[in-house]
Amino acid sequence: MMRPSTFVCLEDGDSHWYDLFSRGARDWLRHNEIIGKAVREKLPELLSQADVLGGRDDTVKVPVKFLEHYRFRLRVPEEQAGAGQGAAKPGDKIGKVGRGEQAGEGAKGAGGDDDGGFELMLEFRIDDLVDWLWEELKLPDLQQKTGGLRDDEYVREGWNRRGARSRLDRRRSMKEAIKRRAVDVDGPAFKDDDLRYRQLVKRSRPATQAVVFFAMDVSSSMRDRDRALAKTFFFWVMQGLRRQYQQIDLVFVAHTVKAWEFDEDEFFQVRGSGGTVASTAFDRVIDIVDDRFDPSRYNVYLFYASDGENFRDDHDRAAAGLTKIASYANRVGYIETPASADRALTTETAEIFAAARDAGAPVSSFALTGNDAVWEAIREFFQEHAAGQAR
Repeated sequence: MMRPSTFVCLEDGDSHWYDLFSRGARDWLRHNEIIGKAVREKLPELLSQADVLGGRDDTVKVPVKFLEHYRFRLRVPEEQAGAGQGAAKPGDKIGKVGRGEQAGEGAKGAGGDDDGGFELMLEFRIDDLVDWLWEELKLPDLQQKTGGLRDDEYVREGWNRRGARSRLDRRRSMKEAIKRRAVDVDGPAFKDDDLRYRQLVKRSRPATQAVVFFAMDVSSSMRDRDRALAKTFFFWVMQGLRRQYQQIDLVFVAHTVKAWEFDEDEFFQVRGSGGTVASTAFDRVIDIVDDRFDPSRYNVYLFYASDGENFRDDHDRAAAGLTKIASYANRVGYIETPASADRALTTETAEIFAAARDAGAPVSSFALTGNDAVWEAIREFFQEHAAGQAR
């Protein structure tokens, strides 16, 4: 006998809104919820596997277990050994014996035909992962930052009795004619004086653009692990800043005892030899800002990655260069990849950034000792950045 359909009373305050949906809608909501949970669980792994840095519309593949509806399934005979029948005795472990296997310890069969399950590779846009990252790390929503003035633009504002025919406002002209005839009933239906043209006014638009400098020590002391950690931090910080600015220019600077500007693809491939002079990277950034990015028109960010080693005689010059950049930068971030956790942020370079921060400059320092440290570094950076905007 078929059971009658179940209806949910809309007046029943105890009924959950979830019950108002059909089974298909409920399955869809449950599917999205489980997929979201699977992605959140893999966020630490995804953070460390970012292979692309830049503004392209990139995607990331995430393995998600195939989902099925709950259902009754008959047990196959091979699964029943030792569960109330057969040669089992107290103390034996009850396990699944697949077809083609021998029921003995260490035995291996010829393949079998058991259903081991499978996973689906789902592809997500980077923007979706950034949204999940913001929620998981409880990061603040950044307010759009405006800097100086960009190029002037013309906007429609007001009307004029003279103008180009293409800017004729017919509706406004009709209103003027109606108002005139309300006073002068015997006047003509329409006059040239009734015509109104949209007026264009020059307005300066506030800047919502930024330039982000990624500088890195590429001397022989920087290991491949150090580069990977720096790249991971750079990548996800870049995605977060894209939520705030409409336009971002990227500049990549690598240095040893000299500094060079590279394009994005070459930046993480270049390797140098010799010593480390951090001031060369800061001087190079200053020169590029002076030539191409006026601080009154651009919001400036600098992220510098190093293992902390620097030529000792370079201390004063590096401090002076960093101080100049920090005087007009929105935020300066120092990413250190120390050789060991006990040496984190106690190096020569770390002291330079710490002194600038103590002097009131918008400087943040982060020690990346492993992939897990990237989580805390990203959270700390954006929380400090949001706090700086609020002041």
